[in-house]
Amino acid sequence: MIVNNKYRNFDENFSLANKTAIITGATNGIGFEIAKMFARKGANIVSFDLKKSKELEQYVKDQGRYYLSMEGDITKTSDIVNLVNSAINKFKTIDILINCAGVGFLEMASESTEKVWDLTLAVNLTGSARMALAVGKTMIENQGGCIINIASQAGVVALERHLAYGTAKAGIIQMTKQLAAEWGKYNIRVNAISPTIILTQMGEMNWNNEKGDEFRQTIPSRRFGYPEEVAACAVYLASDAASLFNGANLVIDGGYTIV
Repeated sequence: MIVNNKYRNFDENFSLANKTAIITGATNGIGFEIAKMFARKGANIVSFDLKKSKELEQYVKDQGRYYLSMEGDITKTSDIVNLVNSAINKFKTIDILINCAGVGFLEMASESTEKVWDLTLAVNLTGSARMALAVGKTMIENQGGCIINIASQAGVVALERHLAYGTAKAGIIQMTKQLAAEWGKYNIRVNAISPTIILTQMGEMNWNNEKGDEFRQTIPSRRFGYPEEVAACAVYLASDAASLFNGANLVIDGGYTIV
């Protein structure tokens, strides 16, 4: 019997020490909390978003980690290429990619507009795929890496007013499986996280009301999630403790999709 202790003697504290993580959509919401928790776990942070965040920059530096902020649009290939090149120039390697950038416009299918469909698919699916492909090239060269795509419970089950959003997130889940199947031989792991409603600032605005109270009653755990819970899941998937996770979609929804 072949015994490989490399996969058994991992850091039980799920350390990300000295790893470099690109996080898209890092300046607010789920991406912001992932970036902060990754920094606390020892990772250097590359933030990619439409705007910079002085708060995140200071936080990462206060953790004693290095920080690079890149402004850009995930729908523009030139911005993605510039991001990857800048990250490699500064840190030499990219160990982790968190695809978190996204938009969430909701409308009834009968009232679906080209504008919402095109923008949702461009940002949530096409942008994330192009980011993964760009980062994947350097991970293949380095024979290793971890990609985590933020999907949604809306990509697992049908939800009213989620035609474009749900379709994009279902595509993210399938993209995750496809890349995991093709890149596993290069020691690259690709996984997804599918949260329920997460109480970011925007989530609080949209769901801290009667509509939210009604929806919570359809969740077995009777509550929504918090961005720190998604961040904790991402830390685990990015750590060496999760080395056997590849192509998985971790659904954190309080049991909504099981009923």
